[in-house]
Order: sequence, then structure tokens, then C-alpha cells
Amino acid sequence: MPDYIAYYRVSTARQGQSGLGLEAQQAAVRTFLSSGEQIVGEFIEIESGHKNARPQLAAAM
Repeated sequence: MPDYIAYYRVSTARQGQSGLGLEAQQAAVRTFLSSGEQIVGEFIEIESGHKNARPQLAAAM
């Protein structure tokens, strides 16, 4: 069974603090996983999608 690295991004600090955007993304990833598959790393970034410099994305890759 494959293992996965999850990368979650929200655009604003407010979204990150509320957890609403992150919770929805995390739920979607959990739904995607089949039995026996697991997340071996999680990276969270609070950054605009317009910016190309995303240190957590680079770390995830």
C-alpha cells in the first residue's frame, strides 16, 4: 500500500486560525485514502495562491 504526503494551503491567516479551510482539506484527504493507506507527513501553509515561493510545498516535495 502506498503512503502519502499531504500538503494543505489556505490563503489567509484568518482561514488558518479558524481551521475551516484546513479541516475541509484534511477531510477530503482522509476520504481519498483507502484502507491501509496512511499519511506519513503533513505540511500546512498559509500563503496566497498567487505567490510562487512556498517553503512548505517545497518541503513536501
